[in-house]
Amino acid sequence: MSLAGADYQSQYQRISQKMLDISGDRGVLKDVIREGAGDLVTPDASVLVKYSGYLEHMDKPFDSNCFRKTPRLMKLGEDITLWGMELGLLSMRKGELARFLFKPTYAYGALGCPPLIPPNATVLFEIELLDFLDSAESDKFCALSAEQQDQFPLQKVLKVATTEKELGNYLFRQKRFYDAKVRYKRALLLLRRRLAPPEEQRLVEATELLILLNLALAYLKLHRPATALHYGEQALVIDQKNAKALFRCGQACVLLTNYEQARDFLVRAQKEQPFNHDINNELKKLSSYYKDYMDREKEMCHRMFASGENGSTVGEH
Repeated sequence: MSLAGADYQSQYQRISQKMLDISGDRGVLKDVIREGAGDLVTPDASVLVKYSGYLEHMDKPFDSNCFRKTPRLMKLGEDITLWGMELGLLSMRKGELARFLFKPTYAYGALGCPPLIPPNATVLFEIELLDFLDSAESDKFCALSAEQQDQFPLQKVLKVATTEKELGNYLFRQKRFYDAKVRYKRALLLLRRRLAPPEEQRLVEATELLILLNLALAYLKLHRPATALHYGEQALVIDQKNAKALFRCGQACVLLTNYEQARDFLVRAQKEQPFNHDINNELKKLSSYYKDYMDREKEMCHRMFASGENGSTVGEH
């Protein structure tokens, strides 16, 4: 057993000799398995990664997110607690796959993390950087008070709101609908907090419209049709002929079984985009739902009428 342990340890040491020192004190060593492309990860970025962490005498990882269908977006300096992992990520580019060795100072320290991590443990991590978003500017701006934000020009507010929207879109594509709507609502709050001069109001409304449409869709995905309808109707205040807003309001009304209002929204959407496949399909579904609904109503009325007749006959006797 001790011979096997010594052999495994020597193998670990051989790996470290071929690795690049990225911390300057050989506390964080790196070996690139697959090159990435584009810019390096920026400080305070939000990253999407797959990782697995291994102890020196274990074949199975003590920590991994590779089994999750969709890894969550993590912010450097907040969600990532290992100093070594943060330094490692800052050396990576999108699409890169790399292996790292973290000495105890850059990992779990002298005490380790019982019961999984022993004291003074050097750990190996394999990390794949799927993507990253530079959210630092947006996060810093949103952390300011309303009074401090008001000191910045409108273009800055629009830029931050657009970044928040893009972060929301990214989360939405990862099917993280709750997190997406949080970003969308943050963007909307930024825009509505600022009074724009008339000549710039159109720019604000154009950005706000996109955010409202995204909020309506996010709440549909979250199975909250009433809230989706609320945001869809707000979008229609800005653009009463917007086909996406009309369509999403129609979808929400279908889910709320408000079929007459759903038909009104969907017919208006179809008028704007007659050949839109999604709108036409939703109208077909609505027709089927409405027919079933009316059939049930007729059946209920028939039963009530029949029951009433039976009741009156019994009463006469």
